[in-house]
Formats: sequence, C-alpha cells, structure tokens
Amino acid sequence: MSDTELPQLYLVTPPQIDLSVFPPLLARALDTVDVACLRLELATRDEDDIARAADACREICHGRDIAIVIADHLLLVERLGLDGVHFTDGAKQLRQTRKDLGADAILGAFCGTSNHDGMIAGEQGADYVAFGPVGESNLGDGTIAERDLFAWWSEMIEVPVVAEGGLSEALIRDLAPVTDFFCLGEEIWTSDDPVATLERLANARG
Repeated sequence: MSDTELPQLYLVTPPQIDLSVFPPLLARALDTVDVACLRLELATRDEDDIARAADACREICHGRDIAIVIADHLLLVERLGLDGVHFTDGAKQLRQTRKDLGADAILGAFCGTSNHDGMIAGEQGADYVAFGPVGESNLGDGTIAERDLFAWWSEMIEVPVVAEGGLSEALIRDLAPVTDFFCLGEEIWTSDDPVATLERLANARG
C-alpha cells in the first residue's frame, strides 16, 4: 500500500439479521462511506434464512458495485450469486476452492495472529489474509494481533492484509499505515447510530 492510499473498509454483517431492518440500514451505510466488500457471516445454519439474507444483501451490494462474500459456506457461493468465500479457519480449503470457484472468485482467510498461517494462505491462493483481533473482541481465541505483525506483513508480503476485531479510532489511526483493509462489524452494528459510527471510524484512517 502506498503512503497516499487509505486502507479500504470491509464490513461484516451482524450474526443475526432482521430483514425488515438491516437491508435499509446497510444501504444507508454503503451510501455514506465507500466500502470495498461485505461479508455475510450469520450464526444460523438454516440455508433458507441464509439465502434470504444473501439475496437482500447481494442486491444492495451489487447495485453499488460492492463485492459480497460469505463466511465458510463455499457451496452456497455460486448458488446465491456471491463473489467469494471467507474462511474463518485459515488456509485449509483454499487450494481446492480456487479450483472449484475459479480465478475470479474472492477467497479470504482469517489467520488469527499467525504470519505462518497467513503465508500458507497466500501460497494457496488467498486474495487477502485477515489477522485479529487487534483490540478487545471475541474473535479467534482473543490473542491480540500486534501492530508489528501488520508492519512485517505489509513490508514483506504482497497479499493484501485485513485488520479486524475490536477496532477503535485509536487503533485505526495506529494501524492505517500498515494494513490494506479494516474489517468492521460489531463495532458499528451494536452502536446506537451505526452509520454515524462507521463514518467516525472511517475518518480515523487519516
């Protein structure tokens, strides 16, 4: 990432979505702040519920030229017209998934705090690697991904890197020079005014 570029924003859905409330809220958020990608990450395993949420979110995202990926459910990517899959368990399925979904699919991998796992993910075809949490969060096992990891990665590795989990304005300011994306989820959706919170955190990038 060059010094003149701000990290891009990447949103992740709440684990539960009210389809009468969330889609218009998402639309307002995406119309307020430039976002590169949305990740559908629901707690439910009910395919009908996932499909309904995916349809609503996909229409909003694709109408704004924003990519939408799904967490882990790789078999639903093509069926639901999504752009790719984010693996929450690192690189285990990346190589075969790349063969199955093709070169244009977006493949991402969450690798906790391990640059070794991140490098394996990159070698196996990941389009990005996510590390975290960077602050107080239930993400992963709670071990903090330190700034040094992002600094090393951004200097040594070409695969884009995502910082996620427990982001604050202070952390965003600190990590902005050494990451390509900030992934925001509970930081905004659990606030009283998600759109205003997203805008405030986006402005902290620089």
